[in-house]
This record gives sequence, structure tokens and C-alpha cells, in this order.
Amino acid sequence: MTESYKVAIAGTGYVGLSNAVLLSQKHEVTAVDVVESKVRLINEKKSPIADREIEEYLADKKLNLVATVDAKSAYKNADFVIISTPTNYDDERHFFDTSSVEAVIELVIECNPNAVIVIKSTIPVGYTKSVIEKYKYTKILFSPEFLREGKALYDNLYPSRIIVGVDMANEELKKSAETFATALADCAIKENIDTLFMDYTEAEAVKLFANTYLAMRVSFFNELDTYAEMKNLNTKSIIDGVCLDPRIGNHYNNPSFGYGGYCLPKDTKQLKANFSDVPNDIISAVVTSNKTRKEFITSQIMNKNPKAVGIYRLTMKSNSDNFRQSSIQSVMELLKNNGIELIIYEPTLKVDLFEGFGVENDFEKFVTKSDVIVANRYSSVLDCVKEKVYTRDLFFRD
Repeated sequence: MTESYKVAIAGTGYVGLSNAVLLSQKHEVTAVDVVESKVRLINEKKSPIADREIEEYLADKKLNLVATVDAKSAYKNADFVIISTPTNYDDERHFFDTSSVEAVIELVIECNPNAVIVIKSTIPVGYTKSVIEKYKYTKILFSPEFLREGKALYDNLYPSRIIVGVDMANEELKKSAETFATALADCAIKENIDTLFMDYTEAEAVKLFANTYLAMRVSFFNELDTYAEMKNLNTKSIIDGVCLDPRIGNHYNNPSFGYGGYCLPKDTKQLKANFSDVPNDIISAVVTSNKTRKEFITSQIMNKNPKAVGIYRLTMKSNSDNFRQSSIQSVMELLKNNGIELIIYEPTLKVDLFEGFGVENDFEKFVTKSDVIVANRYSSVLDCVKEKVYTRDLFFRD
């Protein structure tokens, strides 16, 4: 029988909650969050985020999981403390804001200096070694996540790989890293998961380079679409022809208004900042390309001479309730700067205003008021007003 551990998890976003649900199948897990409403929902076996597997597991599975706002009580007896707090990118400092990570580290050291800390928040390259030096606390691991919003638990149940960054010269900590990786693998459904142990800094680099590659792929197909739209070509035909090459593959190729969401924009900017003293062209171009795409999308909408533009959904993609840093919001700002009236249709919003823009969640009124309806991702509910819709969604997925 697999040994059971006490695990505390700081943060209950996609990363934190999916790991909490995953590990609570076989371990005693306490999830910590500062938002009381999220804690209450988790304790009622309801998910505060849109993720089908999380919802099903909370409702139907026998999980050893409780949530609390009392961080100190959660950390004091934990064998492992997983940090999955947000690290937003600071455009002025050109660096992730890691203050929430350090706040957890400081509290763990204060109340439980025997705990192994596992950072799962996305951090700059070189960060883990810097906090080990800062706090003189060596029991820290870094384990990057490779999750999709709305499919976070699924991606933990069927992970592409497990990576743990560790001081490779510290034999005791290496054993802790192996124990942690085994715990993740034992709670997954997929078998024979590729598992890599490497130095902290290499593991941090894996995360940023992986997300920047995905952003680069999104940017490539968006630029292909820009070319096709300007030259009056059929984008889908070109993409279909290109992607039948097995070296390229038929994935991550659906044109959009730009990459967005919580991870890709900040991770690409952070990697670009890490390249400040390293020769590069591609990494910087990925960030620039996304800005260019949003400006092009805005110009295409402006060419239709609308007085009022309807924004159909703020979410980044289908089956998501998250619209942090969604690309459509950048387009909205550009349209606003051009004097266009904007009307938002977003059923998850229960307010009349969002960031100064009007919200209209009566669909009939929304389509009547809108001269053009802009949809980053298309939905069949728009079929009745298809002639008004501007979208670059070709495959009606992701």
C-alpha cells in the first residue's frame, strides 16, 4: 500500500485545486485560499472553477480533502506544502510578482520548518535558487505544471510528463523529489508516465520555453490567417494542407484574436526578459507578433464601419469561465480608442458594467444593438445572426 502524506496546497485556482483533488484520492489534503466563498464551495463538494473532472470528482469521489482560510493550521503538520498562488507579470519591473510565493514560504518556515515546499507557481528562471539563498531553507522543490484551463484535473490524471526541479547534489532532497513525483503518478490514471528530475533552473526553463513554444505556434497560424485574409485566400484550406505533414500536426492551429489567458502572455514576456542579455530573434518576435495580430483584428473590424460592436463572450476559449488577460479585451481597448461603442454579452457577469463597458445579457437585445458581433470563439447560438459576426474561429474548438 502506498504511504499516505499530509499535503497542504496554497491557492485553489486551476493548478491548486486540480492538484488538491488529484492527491486527496490517496493523501490527506488541506487546500488554503484567502477567498472564503471558494473555501465554502470546496467544502460543500462544489467546484469554484469550470472544470468538468474537478466537478465530478468533488461530487462523486471519496476524497480526503478540506479547504480552509487558516493557512497556519494547514501548514503546521504538512509533509508537503504545494505553492500554487498567482504570479502576475509586472510590466514595469519586467518580472513576475512572486510576493505571494514568498509569503507562503515565510509562513511555512515559521510554523513548520520540517515541511518540503513544492513551488508550482510559474516563476522566473533562477528564482528557486534565489529564495533558497534568501531564506537559507533548502527543502524546496520546483515542479512545473502543464495544464489547460477547464481540463486541469484531466491533465493531471493523464499527464504528458512529471518534472521535478531539485538540488541534484542533495541526496535527501532528491528522495523527497522522488516521493513527491511518485505521489502524483500513483494518483493519476495514466501509467508509465515520463518523469524527469533535473536542476531547479532547468525545470524553470522548461516551463517558460514550453509555453513560449505554444504561443509561437498560435502566433504562426494567426499570421498565416492574417496573410490569407488580406490576400482573400481560404485560410482553412491552407492550414489543412500544412498540418497534414506529421511533423507539424493538426493541433493548436485554430486562428484566434491572439494568444491570451493567464499563462501565455506573462510567460512569454518573462522569458523575453530572461533573454535580455542573450542574442535572440524568435522569443522577442512572439511577443511582438501577438500585439500585431490584435491591431490587425481591430483594423478589420473598423473596416466594417460599425457604430456599435457587440463582444460575444470575454472568455479565452470554449468551455471556460476564465477571462483573465483574454485577447478580446485588448481588441476592446483598441476599438474604444477608436471611438467605437462596445456592448458585452457575457452570461458569467452579473453586473451592468465591466471595466467601463456596458454589459447586455439579454441575447436578443444584444444582437439588436450590435452592428457587428465579434467572437473570438464561435458558438451555434450566433447562427441566427451569422451575417453580423466577425470571427477567425475556423475549427469551432479550443
